[in-house]
Amino acid sequence: MKKVIIAGTGLGALTTAMRLVSRGYQVEMVEKYHQPGGRLNQLRKDGFTFDLGPTFFSMTYEFEEFRKDVGLSRLPFTFRELDLLYAVNFRGSDKRYMIYRDPERLAREFEAVEPDFRKKMDRFLDGAARFFHDTEHLVLKRNYDSVMQYLLTLVRVPIRYSPKLLRSVWTEMERHFESREVKEIFSLVAFFLGATPFDTPSIYTILSYTELVHDGYHNVVGGMYKIVDGLCEELKKAGVAMHFNTEITGYRHENGKIVAMVDQNGKEWEADIFVVNADAAWFRHKILGRKKYSEKKMDQLKWTLAPFTMYLGLDTKLPHDVPLHNYFLGNNFREYSGKIFKNAIKLDQPYYYMNVVSKSDPESAPDGCESLFILCPVPDMRFKSDWSDRDKVADGILKDLSDRIGVNLGKHIVSKTVMTPVEWRDSFNLYKGSGLGLGHDLDQIGGFRPKNYDETFDNVFYVGASTVPGTGLPMAVIGSKLVTERITKAYGPIHA
Repeated sequence: MKKVIIAGTGLGALTTAMRLVSRGYQVEMVEKYHQPGGRLNQLRKDGFTFDLGPTFFSMTYEFEEFRKDVGLSRLPFTFRELDLLYAVNFRGSDKRYMIYRDPERLAREFEAVEPDFRKKMDRFLDGAARFFHDTEHLVLKRNYDSVMQYLLTLVRVPIRYSPKLLRSVWTEMERHFESREVKEIFSLVAFFLGATPFDTPSIYTILSYTELVHDGYHNVVGGMYKIVDGLCEELKKAGVAMHFNTEITGYRHENGKIVAMVDQNGKEWEADIFVVNADAAWFRHKILGRKKYSEKKMDQLKWTLAPFTMYLGLDTKLPHDVPLHNYFLGNNFREYSGKIFKNAIKLDQPYYYMNVVSKSDPESAPDGCESLFILCPVPDMRFKSDWSDRDKVADGILKDLSDRIGVNLGKHIVSKTVMTPVEWRDSFNLYKGSGLGLGHDLDQIGGFRPKNYDETFDNVFYVGASTVPGTGLPMAVIGSKLVTERITKAYGPIHA
């Protein structure tokens, strides 16, 4: 039986472990953090419960494919489909735009600012749908052994889509819509990728199709961490051991293979195969010391924005008209998007997202109380390394939010946790605090992304945000399928 050590316990690692176990491999997992999940984690404090990172997602059918692949009769967690996807408020306005999956209700939200909205949106989504279905299996869900193989694959994409490679998300929005509100709201998909609509290729407008038509948005009954709990329970049944507070800091190699990874205490973790769920670029930089991934070259890569997050427990309930997911935008969208990456704009009037956790799962807060999660995308630590102003930034967000929802939050906070890019970097080995790893520019996707197999050691593989196919929960699940294909192609399915 071949033994596999998996470094990390994020969603990519957990689903890879399940796939390998179902194929007869012996799997053991090590994790730096004190509990599993990676960025799909959980914070429990003062009687409140919060999802640490992702709060909703799409493409649930990737989990169903995973379930069938590993032989589960049912998934060990329950999806909940959202009809009201999120609300958007612009600074200085009392209007909240409610983004419904139902096209008629959605159209009514924008009838005052965008004439013929339904017709324009249908045309926009139809184009995104065609591109998605023509490229999903051809380009997205496959391994690449070389850049040339990737380029030859792109040649097979119908030529009518070529302009999408040259346009940005924002340019695509301008081709279909007139109002500022519509263009800004539906270009928020770029921020889901940790970027802005002005520097994200228009191919990612497919996310609008997946959220509004194809699969919609979902969360999980009991909180997103139920995904981790459920997978860990299945892995426990399969005999997979997990070791926490265990950080890989080195390795031992012989004859072109790594024979052991070494933790911070000098303990060696020996195996035949190693899967790295740490950031694929960071691991090559920090642990393997590759020249191609020196700090200078890493800093020249395009990284996603960093997270500034707050987890608040309130001793009151918010108004009923404040929904589960909320975006709070300003009135300088282009300027803010252009300057936020490089810390060229003040954070005194930030753009941010709020998830009212307890609206979906009341057990996340005591009776009469509310659990809030706030995320503000900020510059990574290449551009803002000093976060001694964390309290000032947090207070600014809270004041702005209080004014917009009509509740003085400061008087009701009974639990407060703030995580700056420093804490995110240190907790999960995120390069310079970048929240979602490498960006999705055209020169950093597909065959241009760090490979999911190692260039030097042929028994080392990668799964996670900074390798193929990219960032996000469904991408992690797809990534686990791709890396499992690599391993079984090299070593075969193992039968006990």
